[in-house]
Amino acid sequence: MFKIAKSTFTMPFLPGSVGFDHSDNECLTQYCVTERWTGDLSNGLFQLGERATRLHGLEQRNCGLLNLVRCYTSQDRSHVLELFEQAATVSSSFCFSTTIEAGGIPRQPVMCVGESMGLEQRYAGAIVGVFIFPRFQLDNPGTAVHQQ
Repeated sequence: MFKIAKSTFTMPFLPGSVGFDHSDNECLTQYCVTERWTGDLSNGLFQLGERATRLHGLEQRNCGLLNLVRCYTSQDRSHVLELFEQAATVSSSFCFSTTIEAGGIPRQPVMCVGESMGLEQRYAGAIVGVFIFPRFQLDNPGTAVHQQ
């Protein structure tokens, strides 16, 4: 799944602006781990959280887009790069799902939801989002091996 849409929001969602109660949060954390990330379009650097850095097989929390997507399933990389390229040219909301394939360890499904903003000036703006990691990993396509 690779989706992008022109953003129709006048401003990003603010914490507490969307109804999400404690039981929803408990349900979400039972099935997945979430972590925010940011991208600075003026220098091309993404800043990931500790979990996302580790699950993407990266050494440092700051990375470029190519370093970020190199662990994604090979058939999905070009789609994800295209999606980020589109998001970097016009303020938009987007989502994608793929699988992280970091050498020798079970494959990790990942979903991402984000938005780009502040693109009125060339080479400026930001991309923000959240990674959603289900609490299971895959051994071979379609085979669950263990939960996190």
